[in-house]
Amino acid sequence: MGGFFGVASKTGCTLELFYGVDYHSHLGTRRGGMATCGERGFQRAIHNIENSPFRTKFERDVDEMEGNLGIGCISDYEPQPLLVQSHLGSFAIATVGKINNMDELLKYVYENGNTHFQEMSGGQVNATELVAALICKKETITEGIRYVQEIVDGSMTILLMTKEGLYAARDRYGRTPMVIGKKDGAHCVSFESFAYINLGYSDCKELGPAEIVFITPDEIKTLSEPGDEMRICSFLWVYYGYPTSSYEGVNVEEMRYNCGSMLAKRDSGTVDPDIIAGVPDSGIAHAIGYANESKIPYARPFIKYTPTWPRSFMPQNQDQRNLIARMKLIPVKALIQNKKLLLIDDSIVRGTQLRETTDFLYQSGAKEVHIRPACPPLMYGCKYLNFSRSKSELDLITRRIIKDREGDQVSQEILDEYADPSSRRYEQMLEVIRKEQNFTSLRYHRLDDLEESIGISPCKLCTYCFNGKE
Repeated sequence: MGGFFGVASKTGCTLELFYGVDYHSHLGTRRGGMATCGERGFQRAIHNIENSPFRTKFERDVDEMEGNLGIGCISDYEPQPLLVQSHLGSFAIATVGKINNMDELLKYVYENGNTHFQEMSGGQVNATELVAALICKKETITEGIRYVQEIVDGSMTILLMTKEGLYAARDRYGRTPMVIGKKDGAHCVSFESFAYINLGYSDCKELGPAEIVFITPDEIKTLSEPGDEMRICSFLWVYYGYPTSSYEGVNVEEMRYNCGSMLAKRDSGTVDPDIIAGVPDSGIAHAIGYANESKIPYARPFIKYTPTWPRSFMPQNQDQRNLIARMKLIPVKALIQNKKLLLIDDSIVRGTQLRETTDFLYQSGAKEVHIRPACPPLMYGCKYLNFSRSKSELDLITRRIIKDREGDQVSQEILDEYADPSSRRYEQMLEVIRKEQNFTSLRYHRLDDLEESIGISPCKLCTYCFNGKE
């Protein structure tokens, strides 16, 4: 995933930029970057944040950088923002999204004037650099951004800074959010709507799908009107989004309460746990919603150790991720021993971490461990936002089980059955997961209930990872 923040101010903006980007640290773990523009021209700083948080790495840069315009980002992949010199002038650019037709687009730009790109580790081209090259194929920045929105298979949200102001462009189908805040003498643009509140900004405008605006300290000018179709990521509310954010007018925390409430309604009379608990952090609000609806007490039978493990994301290496997952959660034996627990996690991806959590609950004396994921079974790898580090769909516990049951060649019709909560195949898949993971019972959130929990039109939601429908 990734996050971004930008400022256009009549005065120096570096400190606001620093804090605004830092508020997006929950969206990525690998790279952080800031670029500013002022009397000394463009300045930039990029740091690796895998072993140290953004704020620690960039504190010195705040004192050294200056400017009244700035953009910054948190990224799980390529270093950015990039500084570019072209026939369109100098600009800085940061992006969030995923390009599925990278090879096709690279071939196009090589055949039309580009001679080379910087090569990142692993032999990959920086996707943001490719986007910049595509923008520069057109006569204006606005035309170039429109061109990128049209030809990228996947999604691409763009934040671009010139000496005159900021271009902000939401991806073609609005899969990721983009909001603008305002205060006297300044505007800001942000992925997360909460990131500017403590900086003195108030809500101004939420960009629509494919909308492009130009932002200065004095005004927001619409360069390209929003499109009619939207497919905003439903998983933003389930997991990625920070509790204080809202997307399309729907608050993340409130949605998670709704989600937990609907899980409880589906469970009514079928289980009798002593306490409800959420896996920290994203499962907690779902669990509160469940407890409020069911009238079963909410408790914290394990605590996340935050002084040295404060971040929600994990290293790239799977063995390290599993180790850190164990290290973070400390059981409270007094709240576990001889208790029947119902545990809500945001999702089950591979199943490794939740199985280990279940094991240590049993080792701490739990009588029963019922699991309620806050979203439907993940059936497909995300094509749009890089939200999963899985290299193959067989990394998903669902697809591995389907392969074991059905063989290597599985038709779309069979996959649709496994995604249908009313089908026999779906029930059989859940029972295999339950036994393999050693859960007392397992019930996933249904897709129709998830859509109702969010509360906007289902046709505006991307649910590809659950049902494969684009």
